[in-house]
Amino acid sequence: CGATGGTIAAFLVRAGVGLLRIADRDWVELNNLQRQILFNEEDARSESLKSEAAALSLSRVNSDVRIQPVVLDVTAATIGALLDGVDLVLDGADNFETRYLINDACVQSGTPWIYTGAVGTEGMSLFIHPGVSACFRCLFPVPPAAGSAATCDQAGVLGPAVGVIASVTAANALRWLATPEDPPHSDLICVDAWEGTWDRLAVTRKPNCPCCGQREFPYLSPDSSALAVSLCGRDAVQISPAAPANLDLSLIAGRLAGLGEVELRPVLLRFRSADCRLTLFADGRTVVHDTDDPARARALHARYVGA
Repeated sequence: CGATGGTIAAFLVRAGVGLLRIADRDWVELNNLQRQILFNEEDARSESLKSEAAALSLSRVNSDVRIQPVVLDVTAATIGALLDGVDLVLDGADNFETRYLINDACVQSGTPWIYTGAVGTEGMSLFIHPGVSACFRCLFPVPPAAGSAATCDQAGVLGPAVGVIASVTAANALRWLATPEDPPHSDLICVDAWEGTWDRLAVTRKPNCPCCGQREFPYLSPDSSALAVSLCGRDAVQISPAAPANLDLSLIAGRLAGLGEVELRPVLLRFRSADCRLTLFADGRTVVHDTDDPARARALHARYVGA
C-alpha cells in the first residue's frame, strides 16, 4: 500500500466501501513521503509497517469502513486467502512478478481486478474482467527480463502522476462496485502527467492466451516465485529466479548508476546505496546483504532490480 495503492485506498474509504483488505510486506521510509500520501514523518521515523500505518490513517477518515491490514509477502501460498470474500482486487504492487500472480489468481477465481502502474511521469490503468475482457497476459504475455524495466527508485516517480492514474483506477473501481451491470471500459489508459497527454488503447482478448484462454496458471505454482533463502552466518539473503536467466549486467549498472556506488565485473555487479548492498550475478541470482529477512530482501530486490 504505497503510492498508487494508498491513493486508491483513500478514495475508496472516503466513498464508503464496506471492506478494504490491505496487504503489504514493507515499512515506511522517509523517501516514500514524496508520493505516498497515507504516511507522515513519524511513520518513517518509527519504521511503521505500511499496511498497519495505512489502516490507521484511513480509519481516521471513515470509521464505518472495515479495514483489514495484513503484513505479509504476497505469494502463491498467500494470495488465495487474500482474495477470499472480496469483489474486486486493486493492484498497488511495485513489481511484475506480483502482477502476474494476481492475474493468475483472479482469472482462476473469476475475480475482477485493476492493474495500476506509475513510473517516472507516466501511469497506466487497465480494468480486467476475467472471462469477458483481456487479461494481463493478453497485454503482456511474458514478464520483462530482470533489470530491463525501470523501477520506481531508478526512474523516480512524479507524485502528481500517481495521483492522476490512481484517480482513474479508483473511479473505475467505484463504477464496478456500484454498477457491475454497467462495467468500466477495458481499455488501457496511459497518462503522462508531465506532458499532459492521455492515450486510450484497445486491448483485445486473445483466445490463445495461456491464462484466460487456455487456463494455465503457472504463477500459482509454489515454485513459480523467485526463491529467497537466508545464507547461514552471512546476514544475507540469496534470491534465485524461478527460471534460468541471463542478466544484462551493463544495462542494470547504467540504471543503478545514479542511485549509489556500482562496481561492474564480467560475471557480477556490486551495488551499494544508503539502505542496502546487492550483488547481482549474470545467471540471475542476487544476494541482498545486511539482512536475514527474506521479505525485506524481496522488497529491496524489487526496488532496485525489478522482478
